[in-house]
Amino acid sequence: MKIGIIGCGLIGNKRANSVEKSDSVSYVYDIDEKRAKKLSANTGAKIAVSENQIFNSDVDAVFISTTHDLLAKLSLQAIKNGKHVLVEKPGACSSKDLKKIIDLSKKHNVKVKVGFNHRFHPAIFKAHQIITKKKSEDILFIRGRYGHGGRIGYEKEWRCDKKVSGGGELLDQGSHLIDLSLWFMGDLKTDYKSLPTYFWDTNVEDNCFLSLKNKKNNIAWLHASWTEWKNTFSFEIYTKKTKLMITGLGGSYGKEKLYVYKMLSKMGPPNVKEFEFGPEDISWKNEYINFKKSIYKSVNLCGDASDAYKVLKLVENIYKK
Repeated sequence: MKIGIIGCGLIGNKRANSVEKSDSVSYVYDIDEKRAKKLSANTGAKIAVSENQIFNSDVDAVFISTTHDLLAKLSLQAIKNGKHVLVEKPGACSSKDLKKIIDLSKKHNVKVKVGFNHRFHPAIFKAHQIITKKKSEDILFIRGRYGHGGRIGYEKEWRCDKKVSGGGELLDQGSHLIDLSLWFMGDLKTDYKSLPTYFWDTNVEDNCFLSLKNKKNNIAWLHASWTEWKNTFSFEIYTKKTKLMITGLGGSYGKEKLYVYKMLSKMGPPNVKEFEFGPEDISWKNEYINFKKSIYKSVNLCGDASDAYKVLKLVENIYKK
């Protein structure tokens, strides 16, 4: 498979590194020529003079790793040119634009994957496999926390500019927590939300507190934060007989671990199994493999544009309430 990458920043580089050795990054493009040159040197790819050169080339798929305001526009252009698309979350700034992407991809018979790579972290993926096998054990509730503390000048970056980002921490790390909750629990509706701006001088929220509820009144209680002074990821799933707890994502978030707590018939302290993963973050590679298999082996996409559409609809509802 031949790949073209638009956006050569941190995520564009992660996507390039995820490409299997049997495939190739053929073209790269970025409005910052220095970043394009650096990624070109690392991959052997040609530097495109514009996005259109990539769309009109012989690449099979395009990775789009730009600011949020450009995601939908570039995805639509790629689809019109018959390219498969892996676009970073949230896929678009509005569900209306994402619906256009979904409809056009069906018309041109191409795959569109929205980059919710957290599904492919081995601890999270294994937890989902365990829950899927326990069909008799409904999820009672989920508790998730995800956050970092930003950096000096963070309020001046594009993520803090609503016109470019479409929203603050709810759309940033919050969308990952929402996507995972939907993946584990099915359809959810907003039960409670609070979107304060506590620290950063910006017109978007730097924290989001959410309660999402399904038809059975099971709750996903979520908190995403740009004021988490020690990078944190914690995702807990509770059933009547089992607790699954995922901590860490590798790197500054700490070692990625899955704890499985199995309640005994006499209750009391549960049996505990611990799984540790890493140190390499393989979620990007796993997501790439799923994307590739969906194209060549008809494997279902894990986190397609329709899933991202559900996330965006929920986010829009939360912002409106």
